[in-house]
Amino acid sequence: MWSQRLSRPTAAGKVLLQQKCTYLVLRRQFSRTSGHSRDRLYGSVATNESNPFDRLLTDVDVAGTPCKIYDLSKLNDDRVQKLPYTIRVVLETCIRNCDNFKVTEADVEKVLDWKIQQTKVEIPFCPARVLMQDFTGVPAIVDLAAMRDAMKAAGGDPLKVNPLVPVDLVIDHSIQVDSTRTPDALAKNEAIEFERNFERFVFLKWGSTAFKNFLVVPPGNGIVHQVNLEYLARVVFRDNGLLYSDSVVGTDSHSTMINGLGVLGWGVGGIEAEAGMLGQPSTMVLPTVVGYKLTGSLSEGVTATDLVLTIVAHLRKHGVVGKFVEFYGPGLANLTISDRATIANMSPEYGATCGFFPVDNQTLDYLRITGRSPEHIERVESYCRAQGLLVDASKETEVEYPEGEKLELDLGAVVPSVSGPKRPHDHIACKDLKMDFQACLASPHGFKGFGVPEESRKTTGKLTYGGETFDIAHGDVVIAAITSCTNTSNPAVLIAAGLVAKKANELGVKVRPFIKTSLSPGSQVVTEYLSSAGLLDALAEQGFALAGYGCMTCIGNSGDLYKGVGEAYKEAGLIMSAVLSGNRNFEARIHPDTQGNYLASPPLVVAYALAGTVNLNILEDPLCKTADGKDIYLKDVWPTHAEITAVIDKNVTSNKFREVYARLQQGSAKWTEMPAPSDPVTYPWDEKSTYIHDPPYFKSMEGPQSVIKDAHVLLYLGDSVTTDHISPAGNIARNSSAATYLSSRGVKRLDYNSYGSRRGNDLVMTRGTFANTRLSNKLVAPTTGPVTIHIPSGEQLSVFDASARYLEAGTPLIVLAGKEYGSGSSRDWAAKGPNLLGVKVVIAESYERIHRANLVGMGIVPLCFKPGDSAEVLGLKGDEKFSFDFSAGLKPGQDVLVTTSTGASFTTVLRFDTPVEVEYYRSGGILKYVLKSMQA
Repeated sequence: MWSQRLSRPTAAGKVLLQQKCTYLVLRRQFSRTSGHSRDRLYGSVATNESNPFDRLLTDVDVAGTPCKIYDLSKLNDDRVQKLPYTIRVVLETCIRNCDNFKVTEADVEKVLDWKIQQTKVEIPFCPARVLMQDFTGVPAIVDLAAMRDAMKAAGGDPLKVNPLVPVDLVIDHSIQVDSTRTPDALAKNEAIEFERNFERFVFLKWGSTAFKNFLVVPPGNGIVHQVNLEYLARVVFRDNGLLYSDSVVGTDSHSTMINGLGVLGWGVGGIEAEAGMLGQPSTMVLPTVVGYKLTGSLSEGVTATDLVLTIVAHLRKHGVVGKFVEFYGPGLANLTISDRATIANMSPEYGATCGFFPVDNQTLDYLRITGRSPEHIERVESYCRAQGLLVDASKETEVEYPEGEKLELDLGAVVPSVSGPKRPHDHIACKDLKMDFQACLASPHGFKGFGVPEESRKTTGKLTYGGETFDIAHGDVVIAAITSCTNTSNPAVLIAAGLVAKKANELGVKVRPFIKTSLSPGSQVVTEYLSSAGLLDALAEQGFALAGYGCMTCIGNSGDLYKGVGEAYKEAGLIMSAVLSGNRNFEARIHPDTQGNYLASPPLVVAYALAGTVNLNILEDPLCKTADGKDIYLKDVWPTHAEITAVIDKNVTSNKFREVYARLQQGSAKWTEMPAPSDPVTYPWDEKSTYIHDPPYFKSMEGPQSVIKDAHVLLYLGDSVTTDHISPAGNIARNSSAATYLSSRGVKRLDYNSYGSRRGNDLVMTRGTFANTRLSNKLVAPTTGPVTIHIPSGEQLSVFDASARYLEAGTPLIVLAGKEYGSGSSRDWAAKGPNLLGVKVVIAESYERIHRANLVGMGIVPLCFKPGDSAEVLGLKGDEKFSFDFSAGLKPGQDVLVTTSTGASFTTVLRFDTPVEVEYYRSGGILKYVLKSMQA
């Protein structure tokens, strides 16, 4: 019986569990299908008799089909038209799902009263669907499989563990740039991908048939967010005759990209997404909405990438963490949906929960060009017009954005730009990059410094490669990648890159052969239109051969540098650079050896590759020389807007989109032939597998200790520690704890693969926690990497080995950190890993939104230093013992006293932000909470 295995919930918890149980029953009544089809546009619950807002139901006719909507105008409330469009979507979601269990009438009133209640109250949000990529999706499905085992072991029905909303998982994170610059690079990389990830792919193929409402897009189709934009997104759902706005939460932080299409969505931790799949609403603080007015149009030669990098820096400076950003103004008419999607994609980089573009005529045009049906487009237009969600950018908005939260940008003021060398919000105008790079050489090691001694700043060296000898210097480009859905979803910048390559070919200039160049688009549509335009071959001639359809270099799957390249630069003591059209460039993310990593538009990626260095003013200095010594400048290869538009009009057609997406679920021959377990209920775990392993989370269902005494510091960290530092996704270093474990299991070094690909195995991922080679831990400063001091013995050990000693001794652990702890990608393992290492509490100056929620979801207590306090201000050295008392009734945001073994104490703020998060913690985390609710 469950009573023998589960801890007893609190009184408040009992009420919540009872509500969830009733809610889950209601949800199951509306989950009638197990397949995924664009004809069957199902989503969150339609109507039920208990909804007090059924009085708002209104009949509408769409292409002769009778439908219903929850008509917001029937509220007869003047506040509705003054609400931001994002808040109107949230309002309709609350109204439609109101059952006075999971969503109450009081919640609806909170949203209506947004002008007063923003930031002051919590509300539930019920997304229409959940989106996943395979790195974060695999561990989520592993957890669901483990939950089925736990249900079965306790005498329950394991089939109750099943997604209750549509879940789409796109396999895009597994492919790596192992081969490039050759016509068969794609085939080679895909073959290696299947070899490395066979066990994971078998597991996902099993999950695609074992779980209802679960679609798996096989590898080789594209990147999740581009596939979502071009195909999966509905914009408006139709379910049993009810129309409502599409909305999504995703297990990747760049799920925000879909806001460019007028679909409200953002990234959540894998843990929260799992709960959402099982019918648990997301609880969120009702956000402030920043109104961002765009005017004018982009100048000749300026791209959407230049624009987004400018916006990222602007919004970072303003401060938008935890806020929605809503774009409006006459400038919208001059931005395509692809341009908008680029801006929405980088919401995590400017810190917002989302960056939203309301539905307008551009949206409808994009749906047409991407092959959506006329009936679908009419449905979107009719619904949005009826609900006041279809905007005319030429008219003044009625929305009342808060004072102090209104920003404006003239698109004509944007200039060619890059960002770097280590953060996406460090914006640099291209004309200033040479000066900036040289300043970084001279500055101490940090976000804007390489710490190169003065006498070494003009050092040069020699590199012999392919029978040629090259002069090498600081700032040389060794990786140049056209990558990431951020940009490959935009035909304008892809075609511009192809035209730059074509013009360079005609001039007889080439990218140096030792630069690792690659093209990894987010959709097969890209190669269709590049090929028909004759630009795919032009790019390949410059080394940008098609390497795969997936995230690749953008997420650190850049593979090894060419043999001898890294060694030559290291021997000469030179700073290597990477240039990529991605969205993140954190230290050691792109490649462990590239200290300078610059985000740029695809055509600028080709241009900097031709130059071979970032240490130049690319707008004025020569890029390169022809064979006869003639200088070639950027203006010689840069296409005009008219040239780009002409190629788009001829080659980017709806037929290409329809043909590509008609075969989306087929998969390659390798996928089709791959066997999968036949048991549709439980997964047959293989203890020999180093990819998929039965996780330990449900082995004990006990809640946390109420008093934590004499905890040691595992790590003492500074500011801007990212999830890449906490749980790297890139290659597994040969001298790491994870490598030692894999070798002990007979895995060869060439088959280590990446941490991201092994997220389904807790034994690997725990050893990979805090394994970033650039991690700066003050306990071992100035040493960097995955090492720490085992305080009782004073020994320097790997983080994993130190943790093992503490666990063996029964010693609880904490982490001290600075500002923006957990920024970057949403990674559940950045919380799961510390949990399994024995971390009970993190004390930081501030947290990234998703990571804080993930910590709570795994039963780790996030505490914040009081304003003005920090570990350094308080004089903490990291060798103290820390004690905490959580036995009293916990409340969101309360003060928590921290005592230390030195006699000193200080007060922190408990970052449980909602009452339900307190219940999650008391249950031992969100997964245990949901599992208990299903048996309550």
